[in-house]
Amino acid sequence: MTDFATHLTRQAAASRGFYGPGARTKGVIQHVKKELVEIEKCYEGVTPTDGGTAHEEAAQEWVDVAILGLDGLLRAIAAAYPYWTFDAVAQHAVKLMVAKQGKNELRDWPDWRLASPDSAIEHVRGKHD
Repeated sequence: MTDFATHLTRQAAASRGFYGPGARTKGVIQHVKKELVEIEKCYEGVTPTDGGTAHEEAAQEWVDVAILGLDGLLRAIAAAYPYWTFDAVAQHAVKLMVAKQGKNELRDWPDWRLASPDSAIEHVRGKHD
């Protein structure tokens, strides 16, 4: 299995080859929005008890969202540090992701059992913002 930073190095190089250099922020955001619509379409007419196939199809679309999100992250870092190698960009991306996960784990969160499954759950503001 490939470690995550190695995978991101590969992704950064491939993405630059496919789509060119630069942040390309608007284009990446536009593509993410398109993929989110595709995820919603996977669940049209599906009830909570019969969603097996819909979940698998949605999972494939979520992969696209994840790849695009990582592409946006890598491009933002590369734009901030234009002389860094793809490997340095990837290492920084992993560092940022690990730090953000740690920050999220320190935050206070409302009880998910009291929240609508169709609404976002956001952390309580004021602690580790």
